[in-house]
Amino acid sequence: MPRAFFLLLGVQFISTLADNAFLIVAIARVLELSGPGWLIPLLKISFTLFYVVLAPFVGPLADAFPKGRVMLLANALKVVAMVVLLSGGNPVLAIGLAGLGSAMYAPAKYGLITELLPARDLVRANGFFESATVCAVIFGTVLGGLLVSPVMPHLESPFAFLQSSAHATALVAGMLVLLGMNTVAMVLSLAVVDSGARYAAHTMHPVEIIKRFIRENRVLWQDPLGGLSMSVTTLLWGVGATLQLIVLRWAHEALGLPLAQAAYLQGVTAFGVIAGAVLASRLIALNDAQKLIPVGVLMGLLLPVLLSIDTAWAAAILLVIVGALAGFFVVPMNALLQHRGCTLLTAGRSIAVQGFNENAGMLLMLAAYAGAIAMDVPLHLLVWGFSVMVSVGMAGIWFAQWRLRSVSQPAPIPE
Repeated sequence: MPRAFFLLLGVQFISTLADNAFLIVAIARVLELSGPGWLIPLLKISFTLFYVVLAPFVGPLADAFPKGRVMLLANALKVVAMVVLLSGGNPVLAIGLAGLGSAMYAPAKYGLITELLPARDLVRANGFFESATVCAVIFGTVLGGLLVSPVMPHLESPFAFLQSSAHATALVAGMLVLLGMNTVAMVLSLAVVDSGARYAAHTMHPVEIIKRFIRENRVLWQDPLGGLSMSVTTLLWGVGATLQLIVLRWAHEALGLPLAQAAYLQGVTAFGVIAGAVLASRLIALNDAQKLIPVGVLMGLLLPVLLSIDTAWAAAILLVIVGALAGFFVVPMNALLQHRGCTLLTAGRSIAVQGFNENAGMLLMLAAYAGAIAMDVPLHLLVWGFSVMVSVGMAGIWFAQWRLRSVSQPAPIPE
């Protein structure tokens, strides 16, 4: 792997770590302000919204400029978001601004991978990248737990002058840590290499961009391998985003853990994700990615086991197993989707299409979860509902893929 790839990996890890810690800090801020329960999934919706709304535009933006410069602007927006939260701004508004930066950032970082590396290295590169990303998601949740824990207020005395602007919040020290992390990611973005890839200029008229984006969506969905991998990743990311909040709620209701300790519990999932991603990067070729769909069915069947657990240790073991299955399954599927997208479209545009579909799935799932909370749906019904959704959805995709393969065999992916 070239050195430029590992720099990109470092920027990605720090930025994603801060994003997910930001969510926990924002949840703590909502609780501190005595906000209603449905406001918590609204935080995640606010962060995700720009991924969907701006999807037609961020792909052309990523292709129109060197991707390192796009990443610099995106991380600068995240710095501004932390300043808004630190100054006492609405947490939904602040995390939405961070989501705007992340929406711009996504096609640039993933597009740069496809520009820097040949197709034969994409599974291995995604093994590194997805391991780092998912670990940053999990460890960011753990970091967020630390930043909202009772330890942090003892570190705030040097920053007492900020208390008036932060409306006497107990989260000043944690907010400053996140501000520092986003600043580091922004500075490191300056060193991200320009791959030299350039694409033909296209109109930036909004109507034409949206029309082209619809066509690009159609191209990727109608491709046998692209549509298969897109179906899988859209379903998994939608369910996964909601399950993150469900696990936090379950840890509080079933185990009596406060927010900080519930966030720590999620961190053990990273060990399973790392193991699964490493195994996938070494054992699974890009041509074999579509054979892993039964692993997704198994993941769905394991979810209700959570309801029979009454100790943190047992929960940790289950989360490690689910994490390993997720890492082993998602890495090859994501690599396959990236390869087909870059082949059929361009790096930035294909990632924008992927992000639109995956985040639209997340928005739908989170909106359903927020509605369920507003209607006081019991937790066990929610867990069973998501289990059925994953298992039946994956089984349906598996059946559709079997019928497709019985009619025609997709061309092998070149080495």
